Amino acid sequence: MEKRWSIKNEGNPEVVKHLSEVLNVNEVLANLLAQRGISTFEEARAFFRPKLTDLHNPFLMKDMEEAVHRLDKAFANGERILIYGDYDVDGTTSVALVYSFLSRYYSNIDLYIPDRYDEGYGISYKGIDYAASTNCNLVIALDCGIKAVEKMNYAREKGVEFIICDHHTPGEELPVSAACLDPKRSDCNYPDKNLSGCGVGFKFMQGFCRFKDFKESHLYDLLDLVAVSIASDIVPIIGENRVLAYYGLQKLNSNPGTGLKSIIKIAGMEGREHTISDIVFKIGPRINAAGRIESGRNAVELLISEDDGLAGQMSQDINVCNETRKDLDRSITLEALDLISGNEELLRKKSTVLYKPEWHKGVIGIVASRLTESFYRPTIILTESKGMATGSARSVDGFDLYKAIDACSDLLENFGGHMYAAGLTLKIENIPEFIERFEKVVSEQILPEQLVPQIEIDAQIRLKDITPKFYRILKQFHPFGPGNMKPVFMSKRVFDYGTSKKVGKDKDHLKVELIEEHSAAIKQGIAFSMGEYLDKIKKNGPFDICYTVEENVYNGTTTLQMMMKDIKFPY
Repeated sequence: MEKRWSIKNEGNPEVVKHLSEVLNVNEVLANLLAQRGISTFEEARAFFRPKLTDLHNPFLMKDMEEAVHRLDKAFANGERILIYGDYDVDGTTSVALVYSFLSRYYSNIDLYIPDRYDEGYGISYKGIDYAASTNCNLVIALDCGIKAVEKMNYAREKGVEFIICDHHTPGEELPVSAACLDPKRSDCNYPDKNLSGCGVGFKFMQGFCRFKDFKESHLYDLLDLVAVSIASDIVPIIGENRVLAYYGLQKLNSNPGTGLKSIIKIAGMEGREHTISDIVFKIGPRINAAGRIESGRNAVELLISEDDGLAGQMSQDINVCNETRKDLDRSITLEALDLISGNEELLRKKSTVLYKPEWHKGVIGIVASRLTESFYRPTIILTESKGMATGSARSVDGFDLYKAIDACSDLLENFGGHMYAAGLTLKIENIPEFIERFEKVVSEQILPEQLVPQIEIDAQIRLKDITPKFYRILKQFHPFGPGNMKPVFMSKRVFDYGTSKKVGKDKDHLKVELIEEHSAAIKQGIAFSMGEYLDKIKKNGPFDICYTVEENVYNGTTTLQMMMKDIKFPY
């Protein structure tokens, strides 16, 4: 599939020159900093050397005083406390963090994760009933609750009080609760609006630590859970999230909690440094699989476990869930791809909406993402649940999916989400009209260039610029993620050295060795799924490449290599 290359605007030249001088780095690296909004030595220090003391005072968050005092009251009165969270990675890590921390000081605690299929997302009436029936007077709701207005009214009738810790955008009316912690509240002046749900739970526990004079080091021992939530929930890794992810990754690499350690082992990740990408592609999916296939509570039980043997068994069970999830994902994706590829009408459309009642509800979001990658257009995958059609939607860069679905809202029972991802429910008989209407809205609103995937390029460099010193500094830009993506470089007019070849079981990948004019430097790279380009590369003409720079460890030897993202032959 053809891709657009978009080169980012360069930083202010004066700022770039200043940073290059005060940091003693070349202007390419200084420009990367300027592009990230860094203009002074102190800002660069905070970026390269985050400190836990850089974290904001938790009491800057609206309702933190109320939350801390209500929890302290529960401690003093011996109340039973229920820790409640969503079934995804952010929710389960949130529950694991708060439960593990409070359990050091208080024993009358229970936890609850709603069932994805029976209760759905967020606070459920069944969960409130459980709290009431088990004499839990106080519920700490994590990663959910900010829109649960009616359910909070029901909870008060049941004699159950809530402290809400959420990071989603509130509705017009806030739920009535003992405290409502959410940095996205319009009346909240907290400096960082980008926390994950687990991050909000962390700030609550940090506030409680300071109020009770507990050791914050005990809370910092749980930062590996916060890092997993930040990576998996794809929140911007800037501000506090950068500090939390930085130290959370240190914990994950040096001394992870028992549960996470067992996941690392079962995923075959032992003996090397773990990154945000490892969490996104290996750790997070295994935690998520528990809620998709069986129960999110299983994930929490694993994450809070302190028994190596028990954690090992539970991680094996979750790994089985993940293998089942992958099988379902693979089979449904292939089926969906066949439906589109064999239908000229579907191929001509600007959107994809597919419905099959037997598709597994737990993986349709993943399938929607896969199809968006394959055909690069707004995609909705629907299945049947409890007599209704329920679905997950994914968008392409720059297109507001939420607004497009909202334009069809009269056909829906409910929907929610944001610009790039959403969920929706509608009557089965409304599906044909919804497909037609959604396609009309997308066709009228989407720009032609939005239907072509884009690669954002940070800077143009020469191959000879890729040196060990360059990479050592580049590596300090981690942790990478939204708001601080791994830099993508472009090099123009490069040539095959004569040794590039196809590799892989099916010979569909390329291992390249490239050179450029007026330089003796030979640089190696790997280009996955680009084996078809070998003949063009071998023609001895120049071509352009874009790539990231990675370390390659083979037989104990570490070298630098280019991880190719695209190749163009414009000459």
